[in-house]
Amino acid sequence: MSETVISVRDVHKTYGKVMAVRGVSFDVGGAACVGLLGPNGAGKTTLMKMIYGKSLRDERPDSAISVFGYDPMYDALKIKSICGVVPQDDNLDIELNVVENLMTFCKFYGIRRSDALKRIDELLDIMELSDKREAKIKNLSGGMKRRLIIARALINNPRLLILDEPTTGLDPQVRHFMWDKLRQMKKDNLTILLTTHYMEEAFQLCDDLIIINDGEKVIQGNPNELLQRYIERYVLELRQWQGAQSLKDHTRYGHIGDLNLRVDHAHGTTHVYSNSMDPLQDIIKTLNSDDYYLRQANLEDLFLKATGRSLNEAQ
Repeated sequence: MSETVISVRDVHKTYGKVMAVRGVSFDVGGAACVGLLGPNGAGKTTLMKMIYGKSLRDERPDSAISVFGYDPMYDALKIKSICGVVPQDDNLDIELNVVENLMTFCKFYGIRRSDALKRIDELLDIMELSDKREAKIKNLSGGMKRRLIIARALINNPRLLILDEPTTGLDPQVRHFMWDKLRQMKKDNLTILLTTHYMEEAFQLCDDLIIINDGEKVIQGNPNELLQRYIERYVLELRQWQGAQSLKDHTRYGHIGDLNLRVDHAHGTTHVYSNSMDPLQDIIKTLNSDDYYLRQANLEDLFLKATGRSLNEAQ
């Protein structure tokens, strides 16, 4: 990564007695995609709003945010002029058609009508919405609406695209379509800041991941490097309590520590983690049920290890 597009230093945000963000620091480089992951209520959206000036950080001596060298506390309009934002919720104007929605935002940015029409045509083509130019918003599918919102966020040729859960609720075809478009935009020198609850989305798109829990940064790094460093290679899921009981019986012949196993039980499922497949296969041989799943560990396992499986821990 070359230039520093976003710099966040010891940022805090308090709502009454609730501290939503607690001393978070990180950098985002140019032409990179950085993902903010965390449970609901972890502080991700609050942090993003502070970055593009919609919410102000708490004023502390060493606290600072910089976006292309601008401070959101004082230069929010300048930052918004060079950013595109895709919010969590669809907020299109349902009284207008597709082109009218985009043209409204062109006016916000002072884009001349001739240039605006050219840009709209270009974006509708990219998002494969050209045949929906005159369609009313209420007649669009959920996937079409999200594609239109991304097109709207790109109307001003932004240098930074902020995506807050952009593919929530969409089918796999639309999600993969969006991933492909976002990868291409990154190649074209666009910097992307992303929040998502889809671990596969984060793994596919992000050069760097920041996991936030209870307002604090828990872990940060490249997805592959994080998996290699912080989580075991394999996991055995035992989906019934009988499986967990069989595991207890199995460990009569050796302690869990001696087998280099980590056991995590929550919500009726026991997860047994190991860097070797052999002890997990030995456990399978003792089971009296086919209700198990042996697989490679993934980003979701790392996320749950970092933030906790309990709903009370995570929210």
